[in-house]
Amino acid sequence: MNRVIGRRLRRHSLLEPSADPVAVVRAMCGAHAQVMSAAELSIGVRTTLTRQRVRDAVWVDRTLVKTRGPRGTVHLLPAADLPMWTGALTELPQRLQLLTDEQAGEVVTAIADALRDDELTGDELTEAVVARTGAWAGDRVMEAFGGTPWPRWVEAMGTASNRGAMCFAPNKGRKVAYTSPQRWLPGFAPAANGAVELLHAYLRSYGPATQAHFAKWLAAPKRWVNELFERADLEQVDGGWVVRGDTSWPDEPPAGVRLLPYFDAYVVGSHPREEVFPGRAFERALSGGQAGNFPVLLVDGVVAGVWHQKRSGRRIVVTVEPFAPLSRAHSAELDREVARVGEFLEGRPELTVGTVTVGGHA
Repeated sequence: MNRVIGRRLRRHSLLEPSADPVAVVRAMCGAHAQVMSAAELSIGVRTTLTRQRVRDAVWVDRTLVKTRGPRGTVHLLPAADLPMWTGALTELPQRLQLLTDEQAGEVVTAIADALRDDELTGDELTEAVVARTGAWAGDRVMEAFGGTPWPRWVEAMGTASNRGAMCFAPNKGRKVAYTSPQRWLPGFAPAANGAVELLHAYLRSYGPATQAHFAKWLAAPKRWVNELFERADLEQVDGGWVVRGDTSWPDEPPAGVRLLPYFDAYVVGSHPREEVFPGRAFERALSGGQAGNFPVLLVDGVVAGVWHQKRSGRRIVVTVEPFAPLSRAHSAELDREVARVGEFLEGRPELTVGTVTVGGHA
């Protein structure tokens, strides 16, 4: 397992930092961006870049795009890889409860038309979709998180994202806004072999892996995944499958100390869980078996603690709770990692080694 962990560390740029945010996000198979600051830090700890440079890659250069990725959750993805991603996600079986297939198709067409040359908030997009489809699309029948129900058309947002009809735009004040990736990728279309390409990309980042590991990462049906594995050009090794011929392993053992934020791709995508979260980490750093709800201390490629940051002005108090005493060398590396986090966040970090009392992210 050490060889597998060492390979993943290297491929995730967790051993040697990169200067290319696109290459880093591609190697991660997407940076989870439900919490945007966590996505930025995921990229930051793997690069030599500033936070502003990462933001520019999303909102200025448009080399990264904020959209829905694996498990239907918001991710940063390389814009150039959207044909692969949309090709794969469009293939995934979907079951809608409030819309017929015909209505969903109408909504996706309306979204694509409304966003082709514009950036709209949710309310503005509701008006645009209803105007293009009918009053039924605006019926507030979709359950929201403890608030006013959402309009019916919202159920098709995931479908629209999967097909490349919409993605996120910069917020309008405090309101989330959307636009079309066609604005900077004119004429792009879902790749015909996108699902196989995505499986290959996942295995290069996280392999060896099994069908069950990939299904969990993508939130895909077991039968669909099994058929996809049969279509792909793979070979089986100890621990699962890899892309055929991709069987190089590092000679050196996994090493290094890293502070990974909420929902970091390395811990979310890596299996077996009991190997990546050994001993006490399995109980303390997972939430119901789910990875990502806690920022983690990574030591030699496995979870060895949790951490938390609290900011007040430029002061950033970083509390790290190791699950076992750190060696002198690891303590020195932790100091450097805290300094890097502070540099990326443009603050003055202060390290405290002690108990983290903050619970996991929902």
